[in-house]
Amino acid sequence: MLARVWSAAIIGVDAVKVGVEVDVAGGLPKTIVVGLPDTAVQESKERVKAAVKNAGFGFPPRKIVVNLTPADLRKEGPSFDLSIAVGVLAASEQVNADLLGDCLFLGEMSLDGSLRPVAGVLPIAAAACKMGITGLVVPTDNAQEAAVVKEISVYGFQHLEEVVRFLETPEKYSAVEVDAAKQTDRLDRSYFDLKDVKGQVQARRALEIAAAGGHNLLFTGPPGSGKTMLAKRLPGVLPPLDFEEALEVSQIHSVAGLLKNKGSLITTRPFRSLHHSASGPSLVGGGSFPRPGEISLAHKGVLFLDELTEFKRNVLEYLRQPLEDGQVTISRTRQSVVLPAQFTLVASTNPCPCGYFGDAVQPCTCSPRQREQYWARLSGPLMDRIDLQVIVNRLKPEEMTGESKGESSASVRERVIVARNIARERFKEDAHVSCNSEMRSHHLRKYCQLDDTIRNLLEGAIRKLGLSARGMDRILKVSRTIADLTGDEELKITHVAEAIQYRTIDRMQ
Repeated sequence: MLARVWSAAIIGVDAVKVGVEVDVAGGLPKTIVVGLPDTAVQESKERVKAAVKNAGFGFPPRKIVVNLTPADLRKEGPSFDLSIAVGVLAASEQVNADLLGDCLFLGEMSLDGSLRPVAGVLPIAAAACKMGITGLVVPTDNAQEAAVVKEISVYGFQHLEEVVRFLETPEKYSAVEVDAAKQTDRLDRSYFDLKDVKGQVQARRALEIAAAGGHNLLFTGPPGSGKTMLAKRLPGVLPPLDFEEALEVSQIHSVAGLLKNKGSLITTRPFRSLHHSASGPSLVGGGSFPRPGEISLAHKGVLFLDELTEFKRNVLEYLRQPLEDGQVTISRTRQSVVLPAQFTLVASTNPCPCGYFGDAVQPCTCSPRQREQYWARLSGPLMDRIDLQVIVNRLKPEEMTGESKGESSASVRERVIVARNIARERFKEDAHVSCNSEMRSHHLRKYCQLDDTIRNLLEGAIRKLGLSARGMDRILKVSRTIADLTGDEELKITHVAEAIQYRTIDRMQ
């Protein structure tokens, strides 16, 4: 007898419907899995055989052919175990097959028939309605994650026997419910607070501008000046994720297998910090079956690169496309996937190999040639993509010992949210732009109009700093954000002048 069960596969962060066809026919007892299965899928026949028997059902002593469609799509991972087991039971007439066309089955199986959680359930649930699916059957540990999507009924079970009882009497079971909207209303209080930072007025101002416009930021200064401390406080001044953003971020973490430790929905902006020994594939993602890397895991959040000049130059060059396009394309022989990567880059570095160039206390021991080689590790195109470049000086003794505290993250965040709302209203008819850093050329012409005074100031800055056309555009984007923070509809020369001062280390040696 032939039975068909629906499952799904993940390509990048997108879900593809997979049909699991099981045919039980005459012949010597043997189970064959076809349809481009990887090793984990091939091994599922042994797990399924043991699980079906140990759950109290009969495994047909006949020739069983399992076909995974479409046949030209590579299948990977243990998530097909449950669908194969249900297909075998349906083909051998041990379960009611009436619901098989409406439900999608996902889950890894232990040899005793219990169900284990799998990665990528959330994007599959989000895409299930487009697949024509009304019900999703998953392990209990995945149920809360999948139930975030309201358009589909999610059922969570711990054992194969429970799944069979559900197929026989579905009216006795209720779908799992999760109030996702309430989760996004929660504000994470674990962020580092900006009020703990003493002094550093310009750096604090740069953090506010970066948060308001989604601009990339680089801190440079001597060791102990507070660069890392400042960078870690950026998430605390960013606006909270709305539901659509939270769902998008959660889907990426679900595919990476990281969501099970963070609840059903990620409600706080990601903060990913990399060591300088990180490789290119770990940064952008990859593998035979491309999986999200750190820049995708930082989507809608912050990617922090401490000691930027210690990273290998070829690794940093991987950042150029995602910083410009907000996504990364990974190509393999069999497929090409596009992964989202809209993040705010925050980096820190010393000004020279010894770390004390420009310091008022400790003299620098580096030669001009050494400093030049040090900064040459950062290419011009990469520096062009960093909007705000701030020199963080050593604190004065009275600042270090003083009791005064700076403005809290909550107060700064209120101004950031107002500025973001202004930008969102400005770009409401353009679905691809949500903040000022994402503006294109036609947006700059429309929203960053220049008078003669501003134009002359820009021309002088371009000559003095050797800026490229991209560097000039970045200045205009920052100027637009500064204007939004002050509530000005038109650009003023003070906005542009402040934006220019954040490009002063473009050609630092």
